Amino acid sequence: MMIEKHISALLYRYQCVIVPQFGAFITESISAKINELSGTIAPPKKLISFNALLKNNDGLLANHIALEEQMSFDEAMHAIENQIAQWKVDLKNQQAIYLKNIGEIVLNSEGKMVFEPIGSTNYLTSSFGLSPVLARSLHVDLPQESATEVTAETKIIPMESKRRPQWIGYAAAFVIGLGVLGGAYQYQRDYQEYLEQSLVVEKEVQSKVQEKIQQATFYIEAPQIIESTKEVIQQATVANQVRKPYHIVAGAFRTDAKAQILAEELKAKGFANATYLKKNGPGMRNVIYNSYSTAEEAQKELQKIVDSVNKDAWIYVEN
Repeated sequence: MMIEKHISALLYRYQCVIVPQFGAFITESISAKINELSGTIAPPKKLISFNALLKNNDGLLANHIALEEQMSFDEAMHAIENQIAQWKVDLKNQQAIYLKNIGEIVLNSEGKMVFEPIGSTNYLTSSFGLSPVLARSLHVDLPQESATEVTAETKIIPMESKRRPQWIGYAAAFVIGLGVLGGAYQYQRDYQEYLEQSLVVEKEVQSKVQEKIQQATFYIEAPQIIESTKEVIQQATVANQVRKPYHIVAGAFRTDAKAQILAEELKAKGFANATYLKKNGPGMRNVIYNSYSTAEEAQKELQKIVDSVNKDAWIYVEN
C-alpha cells in the first residue's frame, strides 16, 4: 500500500502527521513572499519538514487509513509496518524514498535521514487556487528638453535675458508628479482587479476543497451528552476562557485509567497543568504537559521538553 497519499491528505488539516516507528511530517505556515529575481509575489503556503525523533504512534494515520481503505485498525497498522520495512531496506541500500507531493528522504554520510520537500502542492487551504502574481514595475516617461544646435550664426544672448521665469520650474515638477501619480493609480487599479478575481475563484473552489478535506478526517466524535447542570456551567466557563488549541503531548492511551496515571506522574514532576484530552468512543487519550494559545509558544516549550525531559514529545493541534 502506498501510504504517502494518506499522509498528503492529512497534511491539509493537521500540523503534525506521525508515521509510527519512522518519523513525523510537520507543516509550518509562512506569509506571502516577493521573489526579486523573477519579479513575482508568491501566496502564503505551508512548508513541510521531517523530524525523525517523533515516532510514537498517535493513531492518526492508522485510523485514517482504516477509514479510507475500509479495513480494521490492526490491518491498517500492519500495512504501515510493511511500508516502513520497505522504506528502511531502500534507505539501507542507498536508495532515495520518493513520496509524491511531499518530498524525498535519503541517508547522509552519517546515516541520518535527510528530507527535501518536492512538489508544488500548497497544503494551506486558505491559499487554494492562488498562484504567483507577476509584479509590474512602473515606467514614467519624463519630458526631455530638445537640444538646440549652436552655430557660428546663432546670436548670443546675454545670461540675464535667457533666465526662465521661476513658475516654469514649478510647472514642470507638477507635470512630473501627475505622471507618477497616474502610473501608481493605474497599477493600484490593476492589482485590485486581480485580487477581486482571485477571491471570486477562491470562493468557488473553497467549498469543494472543504468537502474533500472533511472526508480525510480519521475520527468523528460522537456528540457529548451532558448529564447535569453542573457540567453545563463548567463547559460554559471554559468556552469563555482564552482558547488554547496547541497541546504538547507526552503520550497517548486508549483508556482513561492509563491516561490519568501518566497525567498524575507529570504533575508530580512539576507540570501543574498536566492533564489528558478525553475522547468519546475508541479514540486515543492524549496526555499533555500544557496547552498554549499560539503555535510559537507551543514550539518554544516543546524544544525545552525535548531537550530535558522527553525527546518523543510532540504538538497536537485541536480543531
